[in-house]
Amino acid sequence: MNFIGDEPNTTEPLWRYFKIDRLIDFLTTGELYFASAREFDDKFEGAVAIVSPEYKTDPRYTRTEGTEKAFEELKRLTKVSCWHRSLYESDAMWQLYADERKGVAIQTNLDKIKNSIKPFRLNPAYAEESLYFGNIKYIDLTKVRLKVSMIERFWYKHTAFDWEKEFRLGISFRLAEEFGAKVPEYGIKVKFEIVDLIECIHLGPFLLDSDIERVKKVAIEKGIGDRVHISSLKGIPRYT
Repeated sequence: MNFIGDEPNTTEPLWRYFKIDRLIDFLTTGELYFASAREFDDKFEGAVAIVSPEYKTDPRYTRTEGTEKAFEELKRLTKVSCWHRSLYESDAMWQLYADERKGVAIQTNLDKIKNSIKPFRLNPAYAEESLYFGNIKYIDLTKVRLKVSMIERFWYKHTAFDWEKEFRLGISFRLAEEFGAKVPEYGIKVKFEIVDLIECIHLGPFLLDSDIERVKKVAIEKGIGDRVHISSLKGIPRYT
């Protein structure tokens, strides 16, 4: 594994929020989807600067390099898994990524990820692909123009997104394609050892009873039934 930026705290809690069917699939197969970077809704993904619409010219771009089309292909060749760094569960993450609080979240840390992730190969005959990881660094892209490597730019974001507190895992297939390997157009599935990865499974506050039973059933089958917990947001508020 290759880290990008400052080396992360390996015991800091990392969260991944799921819709129920995706979580069941992950628990059942151990395969986690790494999306192509161009599948994200964020139009600034991988950008090295943001030019204000108010200005016709920008001093950072007196000379252009004509690499926009090439970068679109790089986004296709970079597969990413996004996690949330936090000591506690996040209501915003429940709403955005877990079907408006009707989903499930898993909690882990980098040490557990390192110990549980399986080598990935595009083809059994090929060499193992390199895995990159690190915390996203948030920077004001309206004021600077990043000068970083092609892979590093996926670990930088505009300051407007710093609420995400994102940690990323990524695999670049740029060299693999240059050597003639066929790279999937969209994402890939990377295998994990579930028992070694998951510290806790958190049931969303609006999760249906039938879905709670589904999660518990699969968790028991995988030997982690004792790691299933109910979201604190399901608790009963007291006012006196």
